[in-house]
This record gives sequence, structure tokens and C-alpha cells, in this order.
Amino acid sequence: MTSGSEQLAPMAIQLLGGFRVRVGERIVDEVEWGRRKPKAVVKMLALASGHRLHRDQLIDALWPELDPPLAASNLRKAVHRARAELSGGLDQGSASIISQGELLSLPPGTWVDVDAFERAASEARATTDIDAYRRAIALCRGELLPEDRYEEWVIRRHAELQADALAMLVELAALVEARCELVEAAGLLRRAVAMDAVHEEAAHGLMRVLAASGQRSEALSVYETLREALATEIGVDPGIETVELYEEIYSRTEGTQGHTAKRWERIGDLRMMAGDGTGALSALCSALVSNDSDAERSRLERKSAQAVLLTPTPGPAGEHLDAAESFLARWPDDSERVRVLATRANWLCQTGAPDAAVVEAEACRGLAERLGGADDLAAAYETIAIVCHYRGAWREGLLLEIDRLGTSADDAQLARVFDIHHCIGQYHLYSDDLSSGVEDYARHVLEVAGRQSARRAEAFAWCLLGEALMLRNRLNEAEACLTRSTDIHTELGSRSGGLPWQRLAEVAASRGDFDRAHDAATRGMAIATTSPMARHLWGRLYATLAYLELERGDPEAAVLAIKNAEAAAARYGDCPTCSGLLHPMAAEAYASCGNAEAAARHARTAINTAEAFKGSAWSAMAASAMSDASRAAGDVGAARRQLEEAAVLYERASHELWAGRARRRLVALDAP
Repeated sequence: MTSGSEQLAPMAIQLLGGFRVRVGERIVDEVEWGRRKPKAVVKMLALASGHRLHRDQLIDALWPELDPPLAASNLRKAVHRARAELSGGLDQGSASIISQGELLSLPPGTWVDVDAFERAASEARATTDIDAYRRAIALCRGELLPEDRYEEWVIRRHAELQADALAMLVELAALVEARCELVEAAGLLRRAVAMDAVHEEAAHGLMRVLAASGQRSEALSVYETLREALATEIGVDPGIETVELYEEIYSRTEGTQGHTAKRWERIGDLRMMAGDGTGALSALCSALVSNDSDAERSRLERKSAQAVLLTPTPGPAGEHLDAAESFLARWPDDSERVRVLATRANWLCQTGAPDAAVVEAEACRGLAERLGGADDLAAAYETIAIVCHYRGAWREGLLLEIDRLGTSADDAQLARVFDIHHCIGQYHLYSDDLSSGVEDYARHVLEVAGRQSARRAEAFAWCLLGEALMLRNRLNEAEACLTRSTDIHTELGSRSGGLPWQRLAEVAASRGDFDRAHDAATRGMAIATTSPMARHLWGRLYATLAYLELERGDPEAAVLAIKNAEAAAARYGDCPTCSGLLHPMAAEAYASCGNAEAAARHARTAINTAEAFKGSAWSAMAASAMSDASRAAGDVGAARRQLEEAAVLYERASHELWAGRARRRLVALDAP
């Protein structure tokens, strides 16, 4: 299928599935190219960010063994030949490969299928629109330059594109599965497994979909194939969740007719984890249709309400909560009542009734404390934190919570409560009215937590204090506090502590200690893969990796981090406040690679975030992103004004770390 933008482009280059070039109405015939090196020059320029490369980059890749003068001569000949082939031998051939000093580039408006796929993938992930996913996947027509698969300049990009294509297939499969389109979901997952036999997430999903559609033996066969591939290629066994799914299918614990309520509920849970409220609601409604147990239906109605709260219109969640209450009246379950009360309190907050939410939250807490279960207490105290935040009383509420919980706050099940507090703490760090008191508040929390011997609260406070000090560019003190936080988290042995590792990476990157920054970010990622705080962590971690690569001078690696962040958001969901830094880093990375369109897209997202969360720090990030979008568009004057604005706004927010970086970037922008 040929897209409209491809048809309108003066030159279109296909790299996926094989090399092909169209100039105007003319297809450049394979025979016309003659030698490999002129063709390789065009391929490398098409594959490069911004479709431009320094002459030395081409020489190093194509003639690494030759002396520089001879290699430079070969490049000139190859460029001359490529221009002739692209222009059909006409005099205007120089316009097909543009020379600007030591840079070579393709002409503006050149269409490349790799760019089109990556752009479409970003748009699909931003909208979670199924048709957008389908269009993006349709653009991925095959392997990247199969004729050059062993060339060093192809290997890395091939791996990146294959990983992205695999992720897109799995993400789309989850979206269509949630709409009960099981045949399409299975087809997508089969494609993913065919591309990578050890991709366990794809194989697990395929097993689930096949079992749901009654193809039990096929699902078991998928497991056996995965097990053999993992043993042969990696020397490991399938993960515990995949083994449990296999045993469940093998023993027929859920029956084989249609899609059972339990499996629909599992799909709903997965879609909620990814932040897809609409998909989750669809799956949970299917589970309700398949279930006639009052106890089960109460839980499913409550989860349906939670799914609705993930959408832009939270009002209808009240109807699901009323239904859950009616089922509870017939089949009482105190633990489920805790969760219904918690969800209703959240609903009241989101619909503008925080005072009424307090009543529900306190009832939730009282019942949870009488029950005494850690899961019940976690649900209750998460709710208290959210309600206090909506009412502007978060700081006081957290101190009361520490007093009430004491050492019981160290229970592993309660780790997610402090993850919620970490997220709210970020809002305070970046808010004009609240940020100035964060440092003193963190010290006070440390004092209260120490008096109560509440270690998890101490870990939270050390992290918050470290963050406040880091933003004020007091890096030595910040590192000490953040390290103390990671030490306590390690001691507690829970799946929390990702945020202090991310901030330690940020500190190290700011100092230029890139290896240490990478190690800290990697530790944070290991936690994020299993943390309830995943949707709050991934954007931060990848933003830090992008920052690290930009400071190291490798914007292409920074772009890769941004793409990975988009894939993680599609899988785990996203928190706009926690991902705030991602978009200015993305705009800077794309601008440095010459991709004005992508830089502008992330600048728009940064602006939207700043409008949603008022404050100088948010506005500073938006101004910084706008500066890079202007720079990519060639408007250096606007870029300078916007970066100056960012520096002033960062200073107003007392974020001296980022204000200083903006000032240094201004100097670099003015440099000849």
C-alpha cells in the first residue's frame, strides 16, 4: 500500500523489505546503480536521523581500511555516481544529495519508509487508536535492508526496528483482545512469535488468546515451542506466570467453552495496568456477562468503575459502584467493601466532591484497620493519600499516616502506598506554591519516621530530600540522601525504590559520570519491571537515559531512549507529571538529529503538560522544548528567546540544576 505522503514526496526511499528508490515518477532501476558504494551512500543517508551525515561518518563505515585522502576521494566518486543515478544522468543531480560543508544530506521532503513507520508508531502509542496501530504495522513491510543485514551500520538499526515492530504487534494484540477480536489478536501474536521465538510476552499472550477461543491444544503447543526455544537459545525456562498459565490450560481449570469470566477479568486487569480504561471496561463488561455470582459481580463492577476513572469522563463510574454495593448487600465481603469505599472516594475526588470523599476514605480506613489485612490497609491508605492531595492537605495527612501505621508501614504490601506518596511529592517539587517548603518538610518526615521506627517512611523522606537538594544543584548532599534511600529500600527487600535510583542516575549524569548514571538507571529499570509504580517510573527512567546520552553527545542514542519510553508507556501506562522531563529531552534529541517534526510534536506535548499543571517548572520545560523545536526549524532567534525564558522560569522555580544547564545551552547556541 502506498501512502499519500509517499506519493507526494519528490523522492521516496524504501528500506524495509529491500532497497527501492523513486524519484518523481521514475523508479531507479537496480541495474542503473552499478557499484555497491554509491547505493550504500544513499541507504546510509536515508537511515540517518535527519537524513544527514558528516563525510567522516560515511568514510568510517564504507572505507575504514583506507588512508584518509584515498577514502575521501572514493566518497566523492560514490556521491557523484549516486547523484547521477538518482537524477537519471541529468545536470541537476547535485540537488539529489546536498553538500553543506562537511555534511551530506538528502533533499528536504524525502520520504523514507523507516521514518514513516516510526512516526506512525509514535502517533499510535499517543492515541492508543487501533486503526492507527494497524496503519503503523502495515508500514513495516519486512526486514531492514536484508541485502545488507551483516553491515555494521545496519545491525543496530535492524535490532531497534525489530524490537519496535514486535512491541507494536504485542500492543495492538492487547487492544484488539480487549475488544474480543480474538482471531486478529492471535494472528498478530503469531507474527510476533515468528519474528522472535523467545519473545515470552508474545508467546504468553498467544497461549491466552488461543485458550480463550477454545484452541486448548494449540495453546499448549505454543508453550512447548517457547520452552524449547528458551532452553536452546538462552538456556532458561519460561517465567512463572507462563508456567502457571500452561498448567491452568492443561488442567482445564477454567473450562474450554468461550472466553470465561475469569480470563476476561485478567484481560481487564492487564488493560488497566497499561492505562487503557476503555479497553479494560470492555473486557470487564464481557466478564460480567459471563458471570452470575454476586460475589464475583461485585468485584467486577468495582473494577469497571476503576476502569472508567482512567477515562476522561469519570461520572459513569458511580453507576458501577452502586451496582457493586447492591451485590455486596446480597453477598457481604468486608475486604471487597474496603475496595469499593476506596474507589468511591477516588470517584468523588475526580467529580469535584473532595469533602464527601473524606467521609468514604475514613470509612474505608476504619474498616481496613478492623480487618487488619495488609492488602486492605494498603487500599485504604492509598485512598487517604489521594483524598488528602485533592484537598490540599497531603503533607499533614502523610504525617498522620506514619503515626497511625508505625512499623507496620514496613510491610511489603504497603510499599505501593509510599509509591503513591512519591508521585504526589513530585507535584510538590514542581509547584510554585509548594516547592519552597519541600526540603524542610522532608526533614520533618524523617524526624517523625525515626521516632516511629517507620523505615519505609524514612526511605521515602530521604528520597524526597535528595530530590529537593538535587534540583537546587546541591549534588553532593543529594547523592548522600538518595543513597541512604536506596540502602533502606534494599534492606526492606521490596519491589519499591525505583525513584531514588532514577534520581541517582540524574545526579551522576549531571556530573558527567555517565557509567555510574547508566548503572543507577539500570537498577531502577529492574525495579520498574515488577513495581506497582511502573507507570510513574518508566517515563522518568528513559528521560534520564536521554539526558545522559545528550550530555554524552550522542543524540541518536537519546532518541532511542525516547522511543523505548513510548513503548513502555503503551505497555505500562503513563503519568503526565512523572514523565514531564521526557518531552523537553525528546525535543532536544530530535532537534539535534535534524528531525523537526518529531521535535515539534514533543514540544506540543510539553506545552499541554504545562497548561494542565500550572507552575514555573512545567512552563520552563515547555519553553525548553519549544526552543529545540524552533532550532530544528531553523529559527535560531526564537530558539534563543525561548531558551532564555526557560532559564528564567527554572530560576523562578529554584531549579538551579536545570537553570544552569539552560544557560550553558544558550552559550552553545550563540557559539559560531
